[in-house]
Amino acid sequence: MSQSILIIGAGRSSSSLIRYMLQHAKTYNWQIHVGDQDLSVAEAKVGSSENGVAFAFNALNREERLPVLEKMDLVISMLPAHLHIEIAKDCLLLGKHVITPSYVTKEMTALNEEAKKKGLLFLNEMGVDPGIDHMSAMKIIHGIKAKGGELLRFESFTGGLIAPESDNNPWNYKFTWNPRNVVLAGQGGTAQFQQNHELKYIPKHQVFQRVKPIAIDGHGEFEGYANRDSLSYKKVYGLEKIPTIYRGTLRKKGFCTAWDVFVQLGMVNDDFIVEGSKELSYRQFTNAFLTYDQTKSVEEKLQATFGLSEEIMHKFRWLGLFDDTIIGLDEATPAQVLQQLLESKLQLDEDDKDMIVMWHRFNYIIDGVEKEIHSSMVVEGEDPRFTAMSNTVGLPVAIAAKHLLTGELKLRGVQLPIDAAIYEPILRELEDYNIIFNENEFDA
Repeated sequence: MSQSILIIGAGRSSSSLIRYMLQHAKTYNWQIHVGDQDLSVAEAKVGSSENGVAFAFNALNREERLPVLEKMDLVISMLPAHLHIEIAKDCLLLGKHVITPSYVTKEMTALNEEAKKKGLLFLNEMGVDPGIDHMSAMKIIHGIKAKGGELLRFESFTGGLIAPESDNNPWNYKFTWNPRNVVLAGQGGTAQFQQNHELKYIPKHQVFQRVKPIAIDGHGEFEGYANRDSLSYKKVYGLEKIPTIYRGTLRKKGFCTAWDVFVQLGMVNDDFIVEGSKELSYRQFTNAFLTYDQTKSVEEKLQATFGLSEEIMHKFRWLGLFDDTIIGLDEATPAQVLQQLLESKLQLDEDDKDMIVMWHRFNYIIDGVEKEIHSSMVVEGEDPRFTAMSNTVGLPVAIAAKHLLTGELKLRGVQLPIDAAIYEPILRELEDYNIIFNENEFDA
C-alpha cells in the first residue's frame, strides 16, 4: 500500500532529506510531495524522480493547507521553527504524524496527551543541534548510568563552520544556514547554565565575551559560547542532580572577539531604522556607532574603543566595514545592513564545502574513580547543495521517517530523540553516511 509523505519547505536544510526520501521511495512504495512557496526550488530538489511531486505551497494559508495535509500519512515540516505549531494542530485534527528538526515548544508539548490518544507521533528536535547532539549524548549517558556511574559534568558544543580546504577568509567562517539567524544570535536572551552546582547567567550583550577554549584532536582549536538555555536539559537528559551542565555553539578561535564588536556597537540590533540607510556608505554606517572625534579616522576610533589587535582589525577591513561602498538598502535596520555586508563576503563559493563540528565532554565517577569521556563528530559537506548542514539536519529526520512509516518506531505523543528506540537505529545508519563519533575515555 502506497504511503504519502509531505515535506514542507525545500530550502537549504531540506536537500539531503528530500534526496534520501526519493532514493528510498520505490523500495517502500512512498510518494514524496515537496511543497514550497517557490515552485522552482521544489522542482530543483525533486528533479525527474517518478516518486516525487513538486508543487507551489503556501503553508501559512490554512484553506490551502488543510486539503493537502488530509491526503498525507506523514508531514515533515522544515519551516521556520515558530510555524510548526499551526501545522501540528492541523495534523492532530486530521490524524497525521509530524516530524520537525526544531526545538520543541510549550505549545507543541501541550499536544502530547491528545496525540497519544490518537496514536500519533509528533517527533521534534530531529536535526543536528538539536537532534544528533541529543542522540549521541543520551547513548553515552545511558551507558554510564547502566554501569553504575554518577554524572558530574556534561558539556556539549556544536558549530556550523567551513571545511579547512574552503577556509579562505580571515573570519574562518562562511554561512551554512540562514544568515539572518546568525546575525540575530547576538540578540538572544540571557544564557543560563550550571557549573559545580552554581547557577550562571550571561546577559546577551556579554555572551561573546565569555568563551570556552576547546581543542579537538586532529582538527585544531575552537571556542565555544553559551547557548541561551542549558538548564532545561537537566530534566530532558535525566540529569537533575548533575553539578555541571553547559551547552554552547562552536566557532574557530578568534571569531567571538570580533563578533562581539558588532554586538557592543549595536549593529546586530533589529529594532530601529537607520535613517537614510539607502544613501549611506558602510564607512558612514560604522562611524555612526562610534564616538564623535574629528581628529581620528573611523578605523582609529574603532580600534581604540575596543582595544583591538591588528589581527581583528584585519577581519573588519577585509569585510568592507570601512569601505565607501553605498549600502543601497532603504529603511534598513542595523542588523539588515550588517547581514547584507556579511552575505556579500561570507557566502559559500561554488566548490566550497562546509563542516559541522560537535564535541561532548562527560565526567563521571564510578567505584571511587573519576573518568572523563570526549566524544567528537566532524562532518564535511559534499558540495554547496548537499552540505554538512543539510546532511546532519536532513538525514536524521529522513531515517526517523523511514522507521515510523515501516512501523519500527512505535513511540507516540510529543517526543524528543532521547529514547534508545529512536537514537540507536538512527545513529547506526548515520555511520553509513560518515556521520560518526570518535570517543576517547581516560582517568580524569
